[in-house]
Amino acid sequence: QVQVVESGGGLVQAGGSLRLSCAASGRSISVFDMKWDRQVPGKQRELVASITLGGATNYANSVKGRFTISRDNAKNTVYLQMNSLKPEDTAVYYCAVRGIGSWSWGQGTQVTVSS
Repeated sequence: QVQVVESGGGLVQAGGSLRLSCAASGRSISVFDMKWDRQVPGKQRELVASITLGGATNYANSVKGRFTISRDNAKNTVYLQMNSLKPEDTAVYYCAVRGIGSWSWGQGTQVTVSS
């Protein structure tokens, strides 16, 4: 079983920055894909950014140029550097990892951007 734990959320003013971290652990896990989704109450969860084992990245149009996803394969850890934050980035951010099988999710971390 894979455990996924996020950290780094919080309250920030518009234009500020936050860095989210997510660590995956478990016996003999192999982590291939990693991603960050976010969800606002009453709305569908949406993909923010993803990264493959080889480092290929994909971003939602709304965050391109402002957010950067990266990973440390040795630590099974993924990061999301968020710059130039906007109030519309306010959401619960969820990390997910996938090896051989389905996605494993973290519990989520709240990001609140004040105007």
